[in-house]
Amino acid sequence: MHPHGSTRLDSRWPRVAVVGAGAVGGYFGGMLARAGVPVTLIGRPALVEAVQRAGLRLETLTFQETIPVKASSDMGAARGADIVLICVKTTDTLAAAEELAPFLSPGTIVLSLQNGVDNVRQIQGAIHAVVLPAVVYLAASVPQPGHVKHTGRGDLIIGPDGAEATRLKELFQHAGVPCQASGNIQGDLWEKFTCNCALNAISALCQKTYGEVGGHADSWQLAEAVIQETLLVASALGISPSNMGDLREATATVRQLTRQIPAAYSSTAQDLRRRKPTEIDSLNGYIARRGRDLGIGVPVSRTLHALVKLAEARDR
Repeated sequence: MHPHGSTRLDSRWPRVAVVGAGAVGGYFGGMLARAGVPVTLIGRPALVEAVQRAGLRLETLTFQETIPVKASSDMGAARGADIVLICVKTTDTLAAAEELAPFLSPGTIVLSLQNGVDNVRQIQGAIHAVVLPAVVYLAASVPQPGHVKHTGRGDLIIGPDGAEATRLKELFQHAGVPCQASGNIQGDLWEKFTCNCALNAISALCQKTYGEVGGHADSWQLAEAVIQETLLVASALGISPSNMGDLREATATVRQLTRQIPAAYSSTAQDLRRRKPTEIDSLNGYIARRGRDLGIGVPVSRTLHALVKLAEARDR
């Protein structure tokens, strides 16, 4: 057994397919493969070529290893998987789910390891399987295809608490990934979502790290305004983000994240730098749309959404 594997599972290791093997999919898929779990990474041809040629290079805070793992650019490689991790960008959620649907077996568990709060609804609309959300706290990047660089945290919250979540929790814990099952997964999703809405766009537009955003008085004031707008929308939807009972507590929670991974750039910042589409429509854009529908003024969220979209258009 792998040295991190303190939990012994009753059955054989489940077969895992990772759909969208970028930083998040590559990290968690790589950790599982390192622990002896049969994993297939499904991603772009450049990733597949690199991994087939030389393995997956996993550079973490505690080790650097090259891990042999299967890789394919064909969604059909998910056929027969017991667990499917969906790690594509939120903009690709529905298309990926529809493409995946024909290859799922009865009893397959699908886990969304994505930003935003609307992925599970979209996935469930396209496939017939158990679909669970996960909250991902990970700072990682892909310096080049087949190389994942981990720079902070790397833990998961899965829910709702039950047999499927427990099975997944034990699997990730075996692989040395801190993981918990939650009885309030919506609250946990919205906690992370609030952090993303507050920090991602500012980090992206200014190309600054979380620590730099948190340590700059004016940018932090902007982040606080977004936190307040996000909490207003959440309240109108009947959702109470975890560890965010009021604005003061919410602000402290976001501030804590900037101190936990101060050197991290937001995923939105990484996308803009690489001239790739961002997930801003599922972050500040989601708050802008829901605010409009609910009659709640969210001017800062609308502004940040518009500015990131403008920067995207410039880069294209």
